[in-house]
Amino acid sequence: MYRNTRVEWGDHDSVAQSPTFATVADNTVVKSLTFVNTYNFPNKGKVNRNPRIPTVAALINGDKCAFYSVGFSGVQDTLWDADGRHFFHLCAVDFIFGNGQSIYKKCVINVLGATLKPGEAGYITAQGRTNPNDASGFVFTDNLVHGTGKGFLGRPWRSYARLTFAEIGYYGSGSNTGRRVSWVKKLSGFSVQSMINLDFITSGGWVQALPISV
Repeated sequence: MYRNTRVEWGDHDSVAQSPTFATVADNTVVKSLTFVNTYNFPNKGKVNRNPRIPTVAALINGDKCAFYSVGFSGVQDTLWDADGRHFFHLCAVDFIFGNGQSIYKKCVINVLGATLKPGEAGYITAQGRTNPNDASGFVFTDNLVHGTGKGFLGRPWRSYARLTFAEIGYYGSGSNTGRRVSWVKKLSGFSVQSMINLDFITSGGWVQALPISV
């Protein structure tokens, strides 16, 4: 599992220079590691005294990169899913930002709201599309979202940020849609499949050709 081997670093401030792990190479494949930025990471569930500033655990800036059973741990700007097509399978993370074109499948997403300042909410994503014709976006399918405190699914970042939320096959205490606003849009089956299908990132079949089966 991803918890067995940890790579830790405690840098901060610059998102470009603080990552514990960074790759700009295409065709990067990582399995069974955890990358942690320890600078302001909660200590045994308690608020870290260091200021809440960007502390990146991983920067992914290559194309056709895949991560299997990999953990990403930090507080602010944990996983910089910067650019390129990426596939995350059975991973764990608390916050994702960037302009990547990525699928997160069967991952665990931990909301850290209660470990921040009292009354402060956490976020899961900040999508940063910079061009209206850019195909980038984050797709989450068959994931588990849990944690403590208040949290939001996402917030826009940069001029053409794009967020689409669809409730499909939800269960648990938050699955009751009876109090949703009347103008909420319902995605068609075709729209859903176009996003959750591997074709969203796999022109050329690069995910299927990887040495690790999905």
